[in-house]
Amino acid sequence: MAGSTLGTIFKITTWGESHGKGIGVVVDGCPAGLFLEEKDIQCFLDRRKPGQSKFTTMRNEGDQVEILSGVFEGKTTGTPISMIVWNTDQRSKDYGNIMEVYRPSHADYTFDEKYGFRDYRGGGRSSGRETIGRVAAGAIAACFLRSLGITVTAYTRSVGPYEVKEESFDLKERDQNRLYMPDKETSLLAEQYLEEMMGRKDSVGGVVECIIDGVPAGIGDPVFDKYDASLAKAVMSIGAVKGFEIGDGFLASRALGSENNDGFCMDSDGRAKKVTNHAGGILGGISDGSRVIFRAAFKPTPSIAQPQKTVTRQGEETEIEIKGRHDPIIVPRAVVVVEAMAALTTVDLLLANLSARMDRIISFYNQKTE
Repeated sequence: MAGSTLGTIFKITTWGESHGKGIGVVVDGCPAGLFLEEKDIQCFLDRRKPGQSKFTTMRNEGDQVEILSGVFEGKTTGTPISMIVWNTDQRSKDYGNIMEVYRPSHADYTFDEKYGFRDYRGGGRSSGRETIGRVAAGAIAACFLRSLGITVTAYTRSVGPYEVKEESFDLKERDQNRLYMPDKETSLLAEQYLEEMMGRKDSVGGVVECIIDGVPAGIGDPVFDKYDASLAKAVMSIGAVKGFEIGDGFLASRALGSENNDGFCMDSDGRAKKVTNHAGGILGGISDGSRVIFRAAFKPTPSIAQPQKTVTRQGEETEIEIKGRHDPIIVPRAVVVVEAMAALTTVDLLLANLSARMDRIISFYNQKTE
């Protein structure tokens, strides 16, 4: 099965299935000497693990990570970093009723068409549990970025019709509520809405917004390896993401050029900077030194307990009511996944950028030989 590897220099390969023995990732290309311990990774995994509230699946997994290689005495060695999280609470019998039935809005049908079989126990590789490997690898990338003064921060922008208000925005509030919303009042309204939808045996979608601060100008390449294109690919590879926009995004299509253009001025350090940031920190696929900001739209969880029309593998029309343990909304647990994918993309492009200019290569070489 192709498509399990991401990155060019800082490269990750995730492996494992939802109901297999475990989930893991191999990270290749991480430089030696980065301070790293299991606790640095665990704090990221704790943000995505199930059972945190009534708005997440009650699958009882501790999601404890083990570093198997690539770290010695608290530092990376430059060799591949292998990590594993063991599955401990699989209930494959919960999925017995869908063995021969395609679940609406899941990958059951397309997996069957492509591979001639599918792992019906929670979706196998198409399960949201696959994101464990992404988050573990993203935690390493985030540590790398922090050492350079770059931070990646995501949060829930909206849940259904309830969106964070600019005048109430408070990033400190994000970790104080169950939806990871930086707006206390809106989060309470969104929770009430979620409870109402759960009572109807329905699910809800939402938007995750992500801010990358501290990225210098000049990261990313034109044409196929644009920074925003790479972010879009990484974020759109997350299950349930159906939309991506950067900066003003789709609002830019309704603006005039005079409204959308970001003018330049000089800052106190003698560098050019933008007066506004409608572009979201990227021009021509290359970072412009301002804040990178993008959003990812998540569809409602497709596993709902309402009767739904579908067909069997044998081509018979039928109805299905999906049982098992499912999130009524994916968004809160996806916040850290978006952070992880943004961090991985940024690190990979930063490392690629080291070879972009001959004068910098010569300068580095001269420093090493003096």
